[in-house]
Amino acid sequence: MSERDHLHRNGYALLRQSVPPDWLAELRRAFEVGVKPSSEWPVPRGFDWRHSSLDTDPTVQKVCRLPHVLVVVGELIGERFFLSQVEGREPLANGGHQQLHRDLSAQRPGDTVNALVYLDDYSPDNGATRIIPASHRPAPDEPPPDFNDETRSEQMAGCAGDILIFDADLIHAGSLNRNGARRRTLLITWFSELLYDSHLKTAGLRHIQMDTSDRFEPADFRL
Repeated sequence: MSERDHLHRNGYALLRQSVPPDWLAELRRAFEVGVKPSSEWPVPRGFDWRHSSLDTDPTVQKVCRLPHVLVVVGELIGERFFLSQVEGREPLANGGHQQLHRDLSAQRPGDTVNALVYLDDYSPDNGATRIIPASHRPAPDEPPPDFNDETRSEQMAGCAGDILIFDADLIHAGSLNRNGARRRTLLITWFSELLYDSHLKTAGLRHIQMDTSDRFEPADFRL
């Protein structure tokens, strides 16, 4: 199976060591500087997570524009797209567990893509993401998913600098940070250009401060 076929069949790509190593210290610094308590966000955040406002940081913006990342995003969306949101998240010790869920495309399948950029090593011990491969395009006659059923879920593991890119309809979830080790990530979202007006209506609620006017075109899929 080709990398393109794997991407569309499974709904995700895990790009190992995709962040230049000499960027990681600056990304971690930006994360720490941007951490805000729940009360300082327009919409309260989860009590068992740290949340960081860092979308205007230059190095964060460079990560969002890494060419090999944009190639995967463009392949999934399949049309002109834009960077909608980026923020930092980290599960606290004994926190971070989520039920399996879909983030959901905004208007049609494939118009929303997410990425997790890992700033620390991640494993089942510190709450690495769980996914169900190939769950983003259910068959028309398939019953609704049981989000309590973990039998098909797979848990990610890897090193700082890895990037997990996935279709927003892929079933996934954060996991319990059992050992309390650091697991900082950047959560990035891209939208089809067709969603720009609706994006602007909710930008304030999502605490978006960066300029979102740049547009990106799908490119030849070459990793």
